[in-house]
Amino acid sequence: MAFTLLMWASAFVAIRHLGRDVPPGALSLGRLLVAVVALGVMLQFQRNRRWPTRREWPLIVLGGATWIGIYNLTLNEAERRIDAGTAALIVQIGPILVALLATFFLGERLTRWLLAGLAVGFAGVVVIGRVSSTGGNGDLLGVVLAVVAALTFAVGVITQKKLLGAMSALEMTFWYYVVGAVVCLPWAGELVEVAGETSVANLGWIVFLGVFPSAIAFTTWAYALSHSDAGKFAMTTFLVPFITTLIAWLALGEVPAALAFGGGALCIIGVLLTRRTTRPVAQVPECPGPVETRP
Repeated sequence: MAFTLLMWASAFVAIRHLGRDVPPGALSLGRLLVAVVALGVMLQFQRNRRWPTRREWPLIVLGGATWIGIYNLTLNEAERRIDAGTAALIVQIGPILVALLATFFLGERLTRWLLAGLAVGFAGVVVIGRVSSTGGNGDLLGVVLAVVAALTFAVGVITQKKLLGAMSALEMTFWYYVVGAVVCLPWAGELVEVAGETSVANLGWIVFLGVFPSAIAFTTWAYALSHSDAGKFAMTTFLVPFITTLIAWLALGEVPAALAFGGGALCIIGVLLTRRTTRPVAQVPECPGPVETRP
């Protein structure tokens, strides 16, 4: 679990670092191609592999295009405009959006706690957006792009929940990454130019993003999840923005504005509110009427 959180946090910092020299499209395609190769190798060790069915392909295409393709493109562009810690804070509204979409597409209940969490979470985004649009370390468009990334993550999770009953997690992730890479193919020419001009260190960071935060961290996440309670385990992802901020401070000398942390706290409180449930009211048994007795 610690390894997974560290890799995910480091991905935000690596993207921020590469954003100075590598355009978002080339970075997305390069990372996804590396991840496809790594996941393909891992898939060779899984028994009973199979191709997706005709009914599974629409969900795979939707999830891969949004969660993997558009997510990477928007997040990479967002981190050219806002710092890594702020981006990680905004993406934490993803679980709120998952809960909201689940009420429409999975038939889950729309509770007052979900509405309250949605309001509080987006209030946090407004605070972060206000700070980023007036401060010297970001802009409002970067915040909007990070929100779009969180939304595509939510769409991907909904499709994932529909597929995981029939497909293994590794198979599903492999095909999601294949679709995501296809979405980013229009930037193939840009990637070729970057590969020929950028430094070896930058190429190494692209490989790092594809292998560790994408392919290997997914595997360690699944392993840790299988050995713990899902609800409590998911809560640990709230540590990602703070680990990201620490790494960004040490590696890049960047720290979000103080009010951005306040907005991030509102985002996390919003997610916690969506997880609350209303206790059912205990029914008082009715007093039975007189019982007729017979001799």
